Amino acid sequence: MRKIFPFYFLLLFIFLVLSQVVKAENIHFNDSVYDLKYSEITSKSRIIENEYYKVKENRDYWTSMIGIYYNPEISNPLKYAADVDKKIETTENLVLLKFMQNKKKDVAIISYLENVVQDDKTFFIYNIYKYEKHPKKGMMILRFAKKYVFNSKEEITHIAQEVKAINNDYMEQIIISPIPQIVVKHIP
Repeated sequence: MRKIFPFYFLLLFIFLVLSQVVKAENIHFNDSVYDLKYSEITSKSRIIENEYYKVKENRDYWTSMIGIYYNPEISNPLKYAADVDKKIETTENLVLLKFMQNKKKDVAIISYLENVVQDDKTFFIYNIYKYEKHPKKGMMILRFAKKYVFNSKEEITHIAQEVKAINNDYMEQIIISPIPQIVVKHIP
């Protein structure tokens, strides 16, 4: 009996570990869980989009989100990220925070603030994008975004201080995070 108990304990342990494997239908980031709530393949360019939102949030209403995108047509993520960087610097409602490249690993990361006016509400969207070469063909993109709604100058100052405080940490987390596999499924 004593020989059988460790065997069953080992089987139970293996079962529990295997049952915890993430199927890319939820993502844990910065003490929050994001569930896959949007998945689409564009018919023209065959770009696959997966978007993850917190519980009770969706594409129309969200406070933060994670996006995973696959673009089979872009083969050079560094050039693509450099083009995005130029666009950010020349667009009036965007403010570049940081742009970094790792040429040896074909990875680039950009963080920026976007000023948005929608339905008579003004807010900032804090964005971090990680661009990396797909192992077979194309490019993978990992996005983290967080909305900041404001009504006064004091709130804008507070938002700027918070973004400045979290930017390096969040970018580091995104850099070391592997990009989850794309999920191809219809979500009603």
